[in-house]
Amino acid sequence: MLRTRILTAAIMLFFFLAALFYLSSIFWMVLLLSLTVAGSWEWSQLAKFPTPYSIVYLILTVILGGELLFALSGQVLTDPYTTSFLWFYVVSLAFWSLGAPWFLKTNRPLKNAILLALTGWLLLLPTCLALYQLRAIDPLLLLGFMTTIWISDTAAYFTGRALGKHKLAPNISPGKTWEGVAGALAAVSVYALTWSFFVGKEAPVMLLAPLLLVLAIMGIIGDLFESLMKRHAGVKDSGSILPGHGGILDRIDALTSTLPIAVLALLFLQTQS
Repeated sequence: MLRTRILTAAIMLFFFLAALFYLSSIFWMVLLLSLTVAGSWEWSQLAKFPTPYSIVYLILTVILGGELLFALSGQVLTDPYTTSFLWFYVVSLAFWSLGAPWFLKTNRPLKNAILLALTGWLLLLPTCLALYQLRAIDPLLLLGFMTTIWISDTAAYFTGRALGKHKLAPNISPGKTWEGVAGALAAVSVYALTWSFFVGKEAPVMLLAPLLLVLAIMGIIGDLFESLMKRHAGVKDSGSILPGHGGILDRIDALTSTLPIAVLALLFLQTQS
């Protein structure tokens, strides 16, 4: 299983890097919209929408996502740091800072179909926009933020397996431990110091390290929230499209709770400079 997981991850990383650095803006937009639609289908299955409702949800996601990406693409041509979609990122921050922790604490399932649909869009659409805007600002910066989550996940997994004794959320994700969280934060701290050293004055450690640590924590919350949804749906994975990894949502769960916040932080810092 681990071998399959590593092989799939290596293939995904190769194609992602190729797309990140070589795809034109229009094809990058198509890729992001495709991933968003695939994620919305998996979300509709977790929400247990009837098939006709799922199809309507997909169509609406294509329309909403396409219109938002088209509008954002026009804005970033003149200013990659455009704040036109700032409110999207602020709403995402509010959900992941207040809403998601409340659901995790109460273990309360979402049952209302409209709320489920809106929550799915709240997870997927800001992430889609963040991926597009971060690439427009600097592809390496987007890669740097995503690497933060990959390092955090990897360190948490191996530290938890080696040292984990105290469960983080046994009723939601029994495999996660507080030792894993500590390992993740330690690894991200080292990564932040390394990043700051190589970038120098452009990313002082006093700003970069706290931001990356916040992203690591929010990534854990995103992971736990998706685990909660899967537990309420009675499934192990959100899908089966990625061998050894499950579905699209299983791979981007931590990104949904971090990339919109990363863009928000950049836009705030840009306005202060």
